[in-house]
Amino acid sequence: MTESKEHLLHWLRDAYAMEIQARELLEGQLSRVENYPTLSVRLKDHLEETKEQARQLERCIKMLDSDTSGVKNALGKITGNLTAMAAIFSSDEVLKSSIASAAFEEYEIASYKILIAAAEHAGQSEIANICKGNLLQEEAMAAWLNTHIPKLATDFLVRDETGIKAKV
Repeated sequence: MTESKEHLLHWLRDAYAMEIQARELLEGQLSRVENYPTLSVRLKDHLEETKEQARQLERCIKMLDSDTSGVKNALGKITGNLTAMAAIFSSDEVLKSSIASAAFEEYEIASYKILIAAAEHAGQSEIANICKGNLLQEEAMAAWLNTHIPKLATDFLVRDETGIKAKV
């Protein structure tokens, strides 16, 4: 395997672990946003996209005659759970989780841009196209969050004034 393909494989494994972590974060958020129906629907949709992205990344890794790294998967899961648990203890967790999600989306966007460039450089056009599809979904989620975070803040403040929490 060429050095370019080795880097691509390494970065695909990183991205796979990243999507496993994203899945954990989304599942944690979804369990606590019952009183935010618009956010809940969008998170559910993105969770399904995230699961498919992980499957597609695993497929890319197999195209390079390799498999996913159990160590990175476990680390991603632990990190995701710790991040979700940290937000539970704040009264404004829905906002803190939304901020964390927006930041994580930007991280994913940058990761996919690197993967696309690496795949194209390594002559792996099918992998580049898969990553382009994942990138579009991440950009859409980032745009959605950036548009909706101000309304989430207002909704939080209104709910907080009336004693309504994110989840009953």
